[in-house]
Amino acid sequence: MIKELDTIVLSHDVEEHGLEQGDIGAVVYVYKNEAVYEIEFITGEGETVAVLTLAPKDIRPMNEHEIPHVRELIPA
Repeated sequence: MIKELDTIVLSHDVEEHGLEQGDIGAVVYVYKNEAVYEIEFITGEGETVAVLTLAPKDIRPMNEHEIPHVRELIPA
């Protein structure tokens, strides 16, 4: 179960925001019945890149054995 403030992993690219599969975001809101989630993606300096409403198929919880990875954001 994904809940507010959880760290999630993006399941596919979102080219219009420069996001790639595997990017990490934070759940800022869970809609009724967990039908969709509001997810914020930020830079390392805390600047918001995008806040997206995504379905469960678009995200997954971060696994305890995964390591965050850094890449340079290329604006769309």
